[in-house]
Amino acid sequence: MASETATVHLVRHGEVHNPDRVLYGRLPGFGLSELGHEMAEGISEHFGQRAENGQPVHLLAASPLKRAQETIAPLAQRLGMPVTTEERVLEAENKFEGLSEVKRQLRNPRMWPLLANPFRPSWGEPYTQQVSRVLAAVKDLADQAVAEHGDGAEVVVVSHQLPIWVTRLWAEDRPLWHDPRSRECTLTSVTSLHIGPAGVESVTYDEPNEALSQQALALPGA
Repeated sequence: MASETATVHLVRHGEVHNPDRVLYGRLPGFGLSELGHEMAEGISEHFGQRAENGQPVHLLAASPLKRAQETIAPLAQRLGMPVTTEERVLEAENKFEGLSEVKRQLRNPRMWPLLANPFRPSWGEPYTQQVSRVLAAVKDLADQAVAEHGDGAEVVVVSHQLPIWVTRLWAEDRPLWHDPRSRECTLTSVTSLHIGPAGVESVTYDEPNEALSQQALALPGA
């Protein structure tokens, strides 16, 4: 990491339009719902207000998936800044991608081999691999922001729940294996990685759209 300090805010995207409740994962074409667009406006307001109060954002990035790009768009427009498309913060690979009613389908014995190792996990991209790629992106974005804007630079990155959550677990020196129901990473929540000479030195968490997220449907594939 750069020797100076920086903060990289990992923002989960907003609610997705998914009436068939498909585990959409990396599938193309899944954009925000009406509520999701409202959440994106809320994120724009949150970081816009911070900028007006002396905490400007210096760099914007997002996963290439439609829901992430749509979430960051209002903030980019408000700040008049470009968005870097960052492949390394993409949603986790999942072998159940494209299925609906996943819980019911897991009763099929043909699916059971995919559940053999929940610690890796056996049904998708290893947790360690997700952490490695997200941290590499965080390092590069923090270094770029500091090089261009100096000590204390801030970056906003729109990503996805699982990559954000396992990166936070790593930063807090907790096991990467977890119960998905325990994730503290609601829609458009902000997980902030505070970067110093030693790398990620602390983590803070905020829910600027807490009231809106309570209205959201619990959809798979987020």
